[in-house]
Amino acid sequence: MDIKTASALRRLRLVSAPEAVSFLLLLVCSVLKRTTDFNAVPVMGMVHGVLFILYVIFWADAWNRTKWSLKTGLLYFILSVLPTGGFFAERKLKREAEDAVIASRARSEGVVKAS
Repeated sequence: MDIKTASALRRLRLVSAPEAVSFLLLLVCSVLKRTTDFNAVPVMGMVHGVLFILYVIFWADAWNRTKWSLKTGLLYFILSVLPTGGFFAERKLKREAEDAVIASRARSEGVVKAS
């Protein structure tokens, strides 16, 4: 995995958890708006909207660089529209990055042993 692909995955991973938190907070604010006088929906809506747009941009970049299958690419997009899906996306992306590091180290050790 080259550095640009790793960076794209890292950006997607770093925005996925905050996007999930903002989605949950937006849901809470929506309930509070209807049950109390507290109305933070406009602010949380904007925060969540910005994070969601960043997620979609980073998702498209990661999909383009990693050449994910249609199934994998759609899975990460679907996770972005589920209230807690960002947490699952972050965990899955972290595992994917760790596996890439392990594979890279194995390849480099194989090259060293072959010399």
